[in-house]
Amino acid sequence: MAEDMRAVYPSLKNRVVLITGGASGIGAAHVEGFCRQGSKVAFIDIEAAAAKALGEKLAGLGYPAPLFRRVDLVDIPALQGAVSEIAQALGPITVLVNNAANDQRHRVEDVTVEYWDERQRVNLRHQFFAAQAVWPIMRSAGGGSIINFGSVSWHRKTGGMPAYTTAKAGVEGLTRSLARDFGPDRIRVNCVIPGWIMTERQMRLWLTPEAEVDLLKEQCLKTKLVPDDVANVVLWLAADDSRMCSAQNFVIDGGLI
Repeated sequence: MAEDMRAVYPSLKNRVVLITGGASGIGAAHVEGFCRQGSKVAFIDIEAAAAKALGEKLAGLGYPAPLFRRVDLVDIPALQGAVSEIAQALGPITVLVNNAANDQRHRVEDVTVEYWDERQRVNLRHQFFAAQAVWPIMRSAGGGSIINFGSVSWHRKTGGMPAYTTAKAGVEGLTRSLARDFGPDRIRVNCVIPGWIMTERQMRLWLTPEAEVDLLKEQCLKTKLVPDDVANVVLWLAADDSRMCSAQNFVIDGGLI
C-alpha cells in the first residue's frame, strides 16, 4: 500500500499509545502505524532483539524512537509497573492495544493443568490487567480507547489448540464486559479479530502451498492478509473518528468466517 494513500487521523497526533507485543509481526505494524500518525508510542515485549531491530527501522524512516520496555506479560506486577512508568514518561495513556498473544499448537491429550493455565496467562489474563492498569489513567484524561485482540480460530472451530481458542473466545467476553464498565468514563473497548495474517512467523511455521490454496478458496477476497491490514483498522479504532464504537468485534479476515 502506497504510504501517501493511507489515512491520516489528526486526533492521533501526540496521543500516548501503549501496544503489547509490539516488537514483531502485527504488533510491529501497530507501532509503525502510530509513529506515522505522530503519536507518542510505547510498546512492551519480551523480545529485546526484535524491539531493537524495529527501532532501527523506524529511525531509518525518520520517525521518533518509540519507548520500549522489556516485560514478560505473564508477570502482572511487571506489567503494572511498566504502565505506570510509561505514563510518567510520556503522559496519560489514552490508547491501549492489547495485541500480545502466542498461538502454540497442542493436542488435547497432551494438555496438563499447568500448560492450560500458562496459555490463559499468555493469551488472555494480561489483556484484563493491562486494561485495569490504564483505566484510572484514561478516566482522569477524559476517555480513551482500548483495543483487544481476539482470533477467528474459535469461530472457525479450529482444532489442535483448545487452550488458545478458549482464551481467544474469552477476549470477546472480556471486551463486552469492560465496554459496559468503562463506558461511563468515555472509554471505548472493542475487539479486533484477525484472520490468517501473513507475518514472518506464520509463513515460517505454517504456511505451505497447500494451506495457501485452501485459505484463498475459503476467503471471499482472494488476497493474503498482511499486518498493515490489521493495523489500519486499529488506527481508526484509536482515533476520534470511531468515537461511538464500543463493545464491538471488528473482523479483518478477507471474508473467511
